[in-house]
Amino acid sequence: MLQRPRRNRKSAVIRDMIQENHLSAANLIFPLFIVDGQQQKTEVSSMPGIFRYSVDNLLREVESCLNLGLKAFDLFPNIDESLKDKYATVSYQKDSLYLRAIEQVKKYFPEACVVTDVAMDPYSSDGHDGIVEDGEILNDETLEILGKMALAHAQAGADIIAPSDMMDGRIGYIRELLDTHGFKNVSLMSYTAKYASAFYGPFRDALNSAPKAGDKKTYQMNPANSREALIEAQLDMEEGADFLMVKPGLPYLDIIKLLHDNFDLPIAAYNVSGEYAMLKAAIRNGWLDEERSIMETLLSFRRAGATSILTYHAKEVLEKGWL
Repeated sequence: MLQRPRRNRKSAVIRDMIQENHLSAANLIFPLFIVDGQQQKTEVSSMPGIFRYSVDNLLREVESCLNLGLKAFDLFPNIDESLKDKYATVSYQKDSLYLRAIEQVKKYFPEACVVTDVAMDPYSSDGHDGIVEDGEILNDETLEILGKMALAHAQAGADIIAPSDMMDGRIGYIRELLDTHGFKNVSLMSYTAKYASAFYGPFRDALNSAPKAGDKKTYQMNPANSREALIEAQLDMEEGADFLMVKPGLPYLDIIKLLHDNFDLPIAAYNVSGEYAMLKAAIRNGWLDEERSIMETLLSFRRAGATSILTYHAKEVLEKGWL
């Protein structure tokens, strides 16, 4: 045999020498949940090791992460039910929880990269990403609200705005609005291929943001489809997106690769709450090795072509010295 591939696997030195994909802190974005109040830190029951933080404790958590070399954070608000309404008006009200959190993180840690979520569901009394009328999600009418949210985030100091709503045309609408108001340097990370997935349950528990009626299948994508992601990506690129995101991550590695192979924009993968929860459950039961299973999972996103990974594992892999 002239070719023996095992020769390139015979020692750790050689294996490291020819490793094709690598993972570093620079590839990771840490999602963080925010609640109102003071000195609040409550664990999400379905996501062991993940907490909801009041703004004061959020700042302590961001500082801890920065000291580990983790510099990018995606913020998500848990809004009191009494503040929610049909049009998600609290989402862009001055001094609201979310805007205060953005402002405080950027005030005390200007070096941190703050990613913000634009969607109605955390603030909506209907629990949907758009305005609901007679059971229908109104697309064009929702864009105005999403634009107000995005502009408020930019004014609060957001570095990257990530619309997760899946309304048609929202990237172009938000890009034009931001540019018109002088925020040309604020980036857009579009949830390009966001699927109507069963893996969002723990996240919705964390935010108490599940739909009050119906489902999200008229705006989130069918898990059976892949070519549809190319249509969404082409539109997002033409409308001014700076990043394309695939969500969830593990069941959609093929979609990450599809977008990576067809578009030159950076690709983000969201390693979602359900993926985190099932891996943690298996680890706690002793069925999987913790370090190997988590690192293999994160490397799979890099191998598929993701440049950025939103993952609840971000802090622990650095704390435990796995990178």
